[in-house]
Amino acid sequence: MEYATLGRSGLQVSQVCLGAMNFGSSRIATCDEAEATRIVDAYLEAGGNIIDIANMYSEGESEEIVGRIVKNRRSSVLLATKGFMPQGPGPNDRGLSRVHLTKALDDSLRRLGTDYVDLYQCHQWDPATPIEETMATLDGFVRAGKVRYIGCSNFTAAQIVEAQWAAARIGGTPFVSLQPQYSLIARSIEADILPTAQRHGLGAILWSPLGGGVLSGRYSSVSELPEGSRMSQLRGSHIQLAKAWVDGLLNERTLGIVQEVGKIAAELGTTAAAVSLSWLRRRPGVTSVIIGPRTLEHLRGSLTAFELELPAEIVERLDEISATGTLAPINGMDASR
Repeated sequence: MEYATLGRSGLQVSQVCLGAMNFGSSRIATCDEAEATRIVDAYLEAGGNIIDIANMYSEGESEEIVGRIVKNRRSSVLLATKGFMPQGPGPNDRGLSRVHLTKALDDSLRRLGTDYVDLYQCHQWDPATPIEETMATLDGFVRAGKVRYIGCSNFTAAQIVEAQWAAARIGGTPFVSLQPQYSLIARSIEADILPTAQRHGLGAILWSPLGGGVLSGRYSSVSELPEGSRMSQLRGSHIQLAKAWVDGLLNERTLGIVQEVGKIAAELGTTAAAVSLSWLRRRPGVTSVIIGPRTLEHLRGSLTAFELELPAEIVERLDEISATGTLAPINGMDASR
């Protein structure tokens, strides 16, 4: 397992980050605690050291499961969780305000069974809260010892800059990490988000490196989706953003990329997923890549993929077939270009 420094900090994180979104019993989480324990054990034995969670995953159950699993080895595991998403019906039950983040962090600590988290991340930008309030609140968490480092997820380049400037103005703690979507079929962050993160001292921990499973080769049609698949569940969701995300990742353009990636995988005697992950982990500015296995077998296959080194000519082919028509600056969650 390789390790790298996370942004402008002294924290060493493994190149593979274990995502715990599938731990629990929600509609899209199908990994029970017994299987989650096997996955975490194997991941840590392989040298991984960071587990990514969020308070919204399985309505908090994911944090509870992870907390129980790592209870007796807490000091050797980096826990990264997030706050922002709705935790109740009230007007202050979501967002990046001091009121909500304070309660959200305390609830996460309780579920995780720990008195601190190593990395606390803003799950997304909050236009309703002054960024100075958010950064001051996060700095207070660090000074109180409840949080070691802070980061953000799905921020645009401008939002990253605003947050870092706000931290500097108040003499507070800056972000050291960004969690964006990035893959062979979602390269939009290369335009300005990733370069801005690098310039402002944020290391990138990537989510959806296989484009929601599209790059694994599981999907061969835009309209006919495997029953029970994540794309099928999200497309059938009442949440418009979820449907838009699926449409951005699963279309004729992306299926064409997947077909070419499959050809390259066949030439190399490996899988499309392995090729996709190997290409991604060597991209400039990338610190760690989140994988979200549902089974121990899935984890082992993903870990093997990180041992693959692609020849330079293959990297060039992948760059060419996945190039977007334009790298215009867009939102950090957009996967449509």
